[in-house]
Amino acid sequence: MVLKPVRCIHCNSSDVGKHGCSETGEQRYHCRNDECPHVTFMCGYMNFGCLPEVKNKVTDMALNGSGIRDTARVLEIAPPTVIKELRNKGPELEYVNRSILDEIKNPQDIQVIIKKCDEAELDEMWSFVNNKSNQRWLWHAINHETGEILAYVLGRRKDNVFLQLQNLLKPFGIKRFYTDDWGAYDRHIEKSKHRVGKRNTQKIERKHLTLRTRIKRLARKTICFSKLEEIHDIVIGLFINRYEFCRPI
Repeated sequence: MVLKPVRCIHCNSSDVGKHGCSETGEQRYHCRNDECPHVTFMCGYMNFGCLPEVKNKVTDMALNGSGIRDTARVLEIAPPTVIKELRNKGPELEYVNRSILDEIKNPQDIQVIIKKCDEAELDEMWSFVNNKSNQRWLWHAINHETGEILAYVLGRRKDNVFLQLQNLLKPFGIKRFYTDDWGAYDRHIEKSKHRVGKRNTQKIERKHLTLRTRIKRLARKTICFSKLEEIHDIVIGLFINRYEFCRPI
């Protein structure tokens, strides 16, 4: 007799127990590790979309210019499986750069922190969902010195959406804002803190180019576009969270 030890495929813990069978008769196991993100698992999945490595590839491909059907063809899974995995990432997204906020709350060097978040560039980037009449705008702010994204929101090109971004930026204590001449900025930013002009918004314009290059659905002329606002927002949010906020998501 040969005994094969069973380990959790998610956290590699050996503290597992049997947990019934699936509809196809495959043995299901229960992971007793409290820190494991999944409660149950199977050693042999018939559906490739359930494998952790495939789920990770879905996110990686979405952040490198692949659409839903591109990902489904390459990974040999169904398009609804790709959409489901992206939707599962939605609740994990952050809209504020928490790492910078943590430094502000617990500063190691006061002078560095004050200089680091003293000035910010604000701008909005156009995109669309399903058709070009259904516009979707990315409003975000970046650190004028380092180019790091501080916070972002997605929605229409309306004042109420900008006010959401403004509320997210309050904890940073920004003293000066650089923007273009869009009216929402002039109406809601204090005159003494506001500077209008393209000269000081070059970094955020360059950030737009990076986003349009990396995320195919943001390109101005493309046949790849989102059909759902939810997926559109999640893909953009995943990119910002992983590459700008440096979160392992």
